[in-house]
Amino acid sequence: MKILGIDPGSTRVGYGLIKKEKNELKFLDSGILKISSKDKNQRLVELEESFLELLKKERLDLAVLEKLYFMRNLKTALEVAQSRGVLTLLIVKHKIPLLEFTPLEIKQNVSGYGAADKKSVAKAVMKILNIKKIHGGDDAADALAAAIVGSNHTKGRLNEILKLI
Repeated sequence: MKILGIDPGSTRVGYGLIKKEKNELKFLDSGILKISSKDKNQRLVELEESFLELLKKERLDLAVLEKLYFMRNLKTALEVAQSRGVLTLLIVKHKIPLLEFTPLEIKQNVSGYGAADKKSVAKAVMKILNIKKIHGGDDAADALAAAIVGSNHTKGRLNEILKLI
């Protein structure tokens, strides 16, 4: 089963791809979809194009998206919410089952501590996936963490999700 984790943002979207075989997780890929346009509306178009390329390149069994939980800056929150909308639409249109978790749930499940810092999450991800480096920095590490959490919820919830599609 191929699982894509996504850490949404307005100008940087982290992604992490893992494979689950039996109870073993294997790292496949990670990185950043960079959105360079200054125009906020054009950024959504760039995101769509970049994410579609990723979807076409990989045959996914599950996508896991980090929920927008809390942001101090309302303008940033709105822009990230718009990005999440584009990502969600593309995932659903491609009939890929989708799970969503808050940052707190992801940190808790991966590191054992819901208020873990980015460095601790990255360390936990590298240990779980048995890798030495994460390409794409914190955003990709968060995306891989989301994919790992999704891999732990695939049995019962995936069947429920598949019934809805």
